[in-house]
Amino acid sequence: MTTKEFTIDDLRRILLGAAGADEAVDLAGDILDQTFDQLGYESLALLETTSWIEREYGIALDDDLFNDNATPRTLIEAVNASLSVTAENAA
Repeated sequence: MTTKEFTIDDLRRILLGAAGADEAVDLAGDILDQTFDQLGYESLALLETTSWIEREYGIALDDDLFNDNATPRTLIEAVNASLSVTAENAA
């Protein structure tokens, strides 16, 4: 069974769509290990980002997703783990 993968490009697209971007931040650069706070995203923007990911990927994410995953790298890993579990449960 093929599991859809959540990538840094997916995250960039959703962040821009959900909350835009601070002019001082280059989302196209290496942002994997910067914190969302460093990238200029506050809690309301991250909540909206969570909702976009849930709608687009058909998964339910934990309310503490961004509290437990402060960087894009760990967030991507968490979303992909959730996608994997959802795919396993559907099989």
